[in-house]
Amino acid sequence: MNNKRNYEYLLSDLSSLKGVGTKTKNLLKKKNINNLFDLLWKLPKSYTDRSLSSKVKDLKIGEIQTVTIIPQKYNFPRVRKLPNRVLCTDETGEIDCVFFNSYEGYIKKILPLGREITVSGKITHFRNKYQITNPKYLSEDSSLIKQVHNKYSLTDGVSEKIYNKILVQIIDNLPDFKEWHSKSIMSKFQNISWNSSIKELHKPKNIGNFKSNFYQRLAFDEIFSTFLVNSQIRKKIRKIKKKNKNINIKKQNTLISNLDFSLTNDQIKSLDEINKDLSSTNKMFRLLQGDVGSGKTIVSLISAINTINSGFQVAVMAPTEILARQHYKLAKKIFPKNINVELVSGKSEYKTKKVILKKLEDNKIDIIFGTHAIFQKKVIFKKLGLIIIDEQHKFGVNQRKRLSDKGGVDCDVLLMTATPIPRTLTMTIYGDMDISIIREKPKNRKPVKTYSKLEAKIDDVLKYINKEIKLGNQIFWVCPLIEESKKLDHSSAVKKFEYLEKKFPNQVSLLHGKTDLEEKNLILNNFLKNKFKILVSTTIIEVGIDFPNANVIVIENANKFGLSQLHQLRGRVGRGDKDSTCILLLKSNLSENAKKRIKILKDTNDGFLISEEDMKIRGFGDILGFKQSGIKNFKLADPIHNSDLFVLAEKEMRRIEKFNENIAKFKPLIKLYDRADIINDIA
Repeated sequence: MNNKRNYEYLLSDLSSLKGVGTKTKNLLKKKNINNLFDLLWKLPKSYTDRSLSSKVKDLKIGEIQTVTIIPQKYNFPRVRKLPNRVLCTDETGEIDCVFFNSYEGYIKKILPLGREITVSGKITHFRNKYQITNPKYLSEDSSLIKQVHNKYSLTDGVSEKIYNKILVQIIDNLPDFKEWHSKSIMSKFQNISWNSSIKELHKPKNIGNFKSNFYQRLAFDEIFSTFLVNSQIRKKIRKIKKKNKNINIKKQNTLISNLDFSLTNDQIKSLDEINKDLSSTNKMFRLLQGDVGSGKTIVSLISAINTINSGFQVAVMAPTEILARQHYKLAKKIFPKNINVELVSGKSEYKTKKVILKKLEDNKIDIIFGTHAIFQKKVIFKKLGLIIIDEQHKFGVNQRKRLSDKGGVDCDVLLMTATPIPRTLTMTIYGDMDISIIREKPKNRKPVKTYSKLEAKIDDVLKYINKEIKLGNQIFWVCPLIEESKKLDHSSAVKKFEYLEKKFPNQVSLLHGKTDLEEKNLILNNFLKNKFKILVSTTIIEVGIDFPNANVIVIENANKFGLSQLHQLRGRVGRGDKDSTCILLLKSNLSENAKKRIKILKDTNDGFLISEEDMKIRGFGDILGFKQSGIKNFKLADPIHNSDLFVLAEKEMRRIEKFNENIAKFKPLIKLYDRADIINDIA
């Protein structure tokens, strides 16, 4: 069997297995099991030892036991509700096999009179006699029953017996892959093969053995496959030769000197890295990662002006219209008057939009701001040289690649995220990109003071808010839910709005996920214009909008949020020159983890440190507080416990890239773990 056939077997449809019909296949698909390979990662949670056989006289009530017996007599009552019974014996005593809702023919087939049958099941006692009810493990071949049977987190409708039978089939037919790793890597895992590792993984004695060589090897394979895919994407992008931009440093420095603040060292370093990419003949595919309020936007806009001064157009995409408008206003403020700056929004009239799109096509617009609509097919650029996307977390690897392709040969791509994440995750999520990091905050940026307050002390919070309103300041009030939930004891935004409206009449507005887009933009604009003082909202206000006059944020049920999300929410204030405050409202009965999270948030404003701590507490699956399409859902690997494997994978990937090694030997690995259409051309 060649390598192609090997991995194709594991990627084949579930129906290729014996005992898997349409019904079982559909049930497994509900658990996101779509092929044989997916089944391998549904690991046993525990096991049932049916290997030891007992005599009837030694059976223990309430335990699962195995016994070899001879059926002696059938008892099929005429009364429908009564169960069918089969009297069975061994040389030491009697036991009944009891069946509910089973046909006589079926029972006679599985328990023929006078034949020796091995049965395993839970032993009960009824009218002074042992019995096993509805036994599923029984056979004339005792070797099929006297085994250690794994127990899995089962899909409804798929029995443990069927599940084991399916997995045994796959494991018995596992392909023997030719080793893809180097001798140096293999020595780290005591030279255990992929095939042997899978077999060890499913042995009952190895449940939870995360430090074993087989578990580590398989976790490494998973990590390394991601590094391989990212490396290939980088390679493909670097092969694209583009027309370089000529950076006019004099014009750049004039713009910087006219700003009413100085750039930080991290901003200058990031700008230099971007300029180097822009002026090279290789396409830029860079992520600008920075903490809340670190000044990513200004760096991206300086990059934009450098691109425009080189004779190219720039497109800036933001996740919301209000954020796009905010960037547009900043560009209008800092760019020279001869730069043509435009904004396309959902509110734009058809005629206006048509004129803007025509000007864009005729190269009469230098930079355009908008939401995802600016990348629709009907939007045509004459000479697009740079795409800037704010809040990158909305895009996964394949979306990023498509976006890069859409921009054309001469178009560079800069993506920004205000979500600091741990290095092990950065390697994985953004491994297809070059990365610039801004950790340093601008000198004029004051840290937000964070306090925790019990819900019972809400009157103290209201007094504080009243004082801030009198000083002319504004307040965010964040709630986890939109409406009351009977199941969850959370405050709802709607209820809190009604409560605060009574306390502060005509000074409160409400924003939540069900607010339509037009109304949402109107509410946010009115808040920006200081038309009301308190904005009650769900977490939808967390993305980088500047409200310089808002200097207080109250977060209800703060213990229900992740650390990184609390930090993102806290970043909505402290964007002006005033002292700012974050108040975490809490219930009295906090878990230990919740207490840890609150303490960390009160102790630091460093988003990178916070994300590391968040991952340690919560795991990596959802550290950002929302479903992130870019995060690979690892089956075995864990960025906390396997950080050494991430470092090893990075080192090995660099070695392979340095010596330009042929990665064809890794094709089965890539196909199995990523099924990435992006590298179909591997030989």
